[in-house]
Amino acid sequence: MSQYERFDSVFLSLAQQLNGGVPQMLDVLFEFLSRKTDFYSGAGVEQARALLLEKFDKHGGKAMKEAEEAKKRKEEQEKKLAERRAAQKAKEEEEFKNASKVVEISDEEAAEFERKQKASEEKEKEEAPESTSDTKEEESLMKPNSGNGADLARYQWTQTLQEVECRIPINVGFAIKSRDVVVKIEKTSVSVGLKNQAPVVEGKLANAVKVENCNWVIENGKAIVLSLEKVNDMEWWNRFLDTDPSINTKEVQPENSKLSDLDGETRAMVEKMMYDQRQKEMGLPTSDEKKKHDMLQQFMKQHPEMDFSNAKIG
Repeated sequence: MSQYERFDSVFLSLAQQLNGGVPQMLDVLFEFLSRKTDFYSGAGVEQARALLLEKFDKHGGKAMKEAEEAKKRKEEQEKKLAERRAAQKAKEEEEFKNASKVVEISDEEAAEFERKQKASEEKEKEEAPESTSDTKEEESLMKPNSGNGADLARYQWTQTLQEVECRIPINVGFAIKSRDVVVKIEKTSVSVGLKNQAPVVEGKLANAVKVENCNWVIENGKAIVLSLEKVNDMEWWNRFLDTDPSINTKEVQPENSKLSDLDGETRAMVEKMMYDQRQKEMGLPTSDEKKKHDMLQQFMKQHPEMDFSNAKIG
């Protein structure tokens, strides 16, 4: 953590009051130096300019390095997505080939297949009460808030596929600053509170996060906001801490604005994965399984002369 991060709240407060962005913020800073300090006149304008360029190069180089690292991370993610798409395509082609195979079987094998089918149907009937139990369990889950998280007594949390944000109100009689708080973010746990006091929020996270890409800010002197990047960016969290009540992830509604930021192919892949995840949770066929079934049905319609009653599809 930078030694100057304790001043972030000051600059954030200043930035919120200026409509002109960074140019106006710089204008305010240099106007202050000209009025209240001898920055220009003390050692001369040339030395002041040299000092300015020195600091500009120092922090500019750091910013460019971080931007380059972020670019590399994005390229790696895009590469992984491309590899997943290629693997998924190869898998679908292989499944289609296997699904299209019709194998002749004997009467004895056909009878054995029919016997197993009946046994499977009877077993499903016996296990039917369990589905009722699952339904009751789902009804006991919390409905997600508008940010796909939950509003709890001590904090509110929201999420996208890639990130989790947690807003923790700090109810004291003064505007808190960074020097007043203690925030500890680890791969599988967090601890947040005021110095020399028991943590307001502390516990094990529901899932792992990338610590190097996590951060926190103080909001209007009244709350601490954590921004955590997920390790698994293809999964919805059902809770923030493992002691929290669970939300029903089947009712999660992804923001269209986030999906629209993706290119067409990536967006289609993400939506397909989200659909398949919901289908699996409900015990229903995935998009690939439905596609394979539809292709087989179409093949059977196109070849009515073929007898599939004594055939094993595999």
